Amino acid sequence: LICAEKELWKDQRKFVFGCLKQLGVPKISGKRNKLEARIMKEVMDLINYIKSLKHENQDDITLDPASTLKHNAGSLINQLVFGKSYSRYNKLWNWLVYLQEEGTKHIGIAGPLNFLPFLRFVPKFKRPMTFLVDGQRETHNAYMKIIDEQVEALQKLRENDENYQPDNVLQAFLLEKEKRAGDVTEKFYSNEQLLHLLADLFGAGLDTTLTTLRWYLLYMANHPHIQKKVQEEIDQILGSRRASAEEINNMPYTEACLAEIQRVRSVVPTGIPHGALEDLEIEGYRVPKDTMIVPLQWAVHMNEETWKDPEDFEPSRFLNEEGRYVKDEALIPFQTGKRMCVGDELARIILFLFSTTILQEFFIRPANNMQLDSTGECGITLTPKDYTLTFKIRKNIKS
Repeated sequence: LICAEKELWKDQRKFVFGCLKQLGVPKISGKRNKLEARIMKEVMDLINYIKSLKHENQDDITLDPASTLKHNAGSLINQLVFGKSYSRYNKLWNWLVYLQEEGTKHIGIAGPLNFLPFLRFVPKFKRPMTFLVDGQRETHNAYMKIIDEQVEALQKLRENDENYQPDNVLQAFLLEKEKRAGDVTEKFYSNEQLLHLLADLFGAGLDTTLTTLRWYLLYMANHPHIQKKVQEEIDQILGSRRASAEEINNMPYTEACLAEIQRVRSVVPTGIPHGALEDLEIEGYRVPKDTMIVPLQWAVHMNEETWKDPEDFEPSRFLNEEGRYVKDEALIPFQTGKRMCVGDELARIILFLFSTTILQEFFIRPANNMQLDSTGECGITLTPKDYTLTFKIRKNIKS
């Protein structure tokens, strides 16, 4: 989907939108409660795992949250895309996550190679290129086994219920493939396209969500006064209740913090490359057809003409005088236009439920009480450097 063009892109984007509706992303779909229950199951597994690390007679829990966030956010995305769930210590699961994570780091070489193809023979570029090629092959082999399992599972489910509605993208694709048999669009539902679509949805969904959550916790730990204001709003609006996606409309400061973290640390700083469909001119510059166009989100989010002191983490920039959240058109974490991220609404729901529940349960601070490094490391995404937090349980919250 990410690299698809023309009719293939239109078809696959429409298909994915349909899947998201079936999963319950649009509120009007009537299936939102089921989706939120799936998300909260992973959220509570994360909360309980962190609490399980608490030693007797000790208030503080110290850990790098990346690993458990990776498991629970990844497990959720995996269920929505593949319809499968793995235990925290499953070898195949951890291997797939490793390939995805390392692939994201190495994919940054694609830019230089696109402009200077001979670099693929230079050792510095050849090694990561080899990893990417081998990693894709191993990932696709694993995906094929999952596809075979789902083909069999889907057949049994339909034998028991001829009106069965799939609850994951993979099953939905298999059913759509049957419908398109003999149609001119049948070619859009090949096994090869399925593999690429699954990889795009899982990889992009996990990496951006995980990285945003890691940045959010880092900035909350570095700015305890802001964390306190978020928790005060959580206590005032939710009390002992668990959050639901619609609660964000009543929590402007929390929403502002999520917006600000996506601005101050653009997870995909260079955006996803586009291409010019025809010759055009932009402010006097000639852009030939098929020119690669890279939307620099970092420049948009750090523009001093748009944002005062753009390097500062200041959620109040998204609040009006009455304290209400105000959307700013210059905030484009999911890009903009026809090819903006198809899963933006799902990502917002996941980010809100995970981040709100974590701060409902815990005070967090840097483990060594020193400011955490917020410069990050850039591959295709801008990720935080490894860090360790201390979690302290706030109070007993009803499930």
